[in-house]
Amino acid sequence: MNLLDNTLPLPAPGMALFLDFDGTLVELAPQPEAVVVSPLLTGTLAGLYQQLGGALALVSGRRLIDVDSFLAPLQLPAAGEHGAQRRSADGLLISAPATDLTPALQAAQALALLHPDLRLEQKTLALSLHYRQAPELAGLCLQIMRLALQDSNALELMQGKFVIDVKPVGVSKGTAIAAFMAEVPFAGRVPVFAGDDATDEDGFEQVQRLGGYAIKVGPGPTCARHRCASVAALLVWLQAFHTGRAERLKA
Repeated sequence: MNLLDNTLPLPAPGMALFLDFDGTLVELAPQPEAVVVSPLLTGTLAGLYQQLGGALALVSGRRLIDVDSFLAPLQLPAAGEHGAQRRSADGLLISAPATDLTPALQAAQALALLHPDLRLEQKTLALSLHYRQAPELAGLCLQIMRLALQDSNALELMQGKFVIDVKPVGVSKGTAIAAFMAEVPFAGRVPVFAGDDATDEDGFEQVQRLGGYAIKVGPGPTCARHRCASVAALLVWLQAFHTGRAERLKA
């Protein structure tokens, strides 16, 4: 783990900004659909998008359609389902090859039937099994989902904050950021990625490999070299970025 800097990078017009959604731009909620979007957030993101010449993208575990619904009418370049789907700056939708989710889906459905406090979120190319309302079931969920995927070479598990995600092998938030960085208007810029979870670590590694900045929001071990204390603190930084304040903000 790197020594973390307790300040956030200075805003600069030559940056490309990548942002996770849950736990980064919005506080985590008991259920995925219950998150609350700050009235300031959409306007700040729209302003930053214009200010950066379009070099701003959301990089989330959610479906693209769900992220869009929370930020409507704003529709930004975005990667969803942990990189399995991506909407480029020119609006082109790029998807990973379809994989057979049946074994994982059947196992998750059976668990959710036995334990009503579990929440299954079926996506286009992935799925999420949430156990926020039943944290004592974390070990069981992980065991059963690992067993369901033991014969699959096309799917893999990731464990995040009170959730187990199943996604296609070979895609991640890191691969999504790398793809954006090879395209206009992101190419040639300094990448910055803010996220809060273990599922963001691939993205942190990618931007730092490219000479950029990784910002971990909240507590927990990380490879990111910068930390921001909270969702609210990150929004303050984003607003400062948008308004052109030059001071180096405390995390």
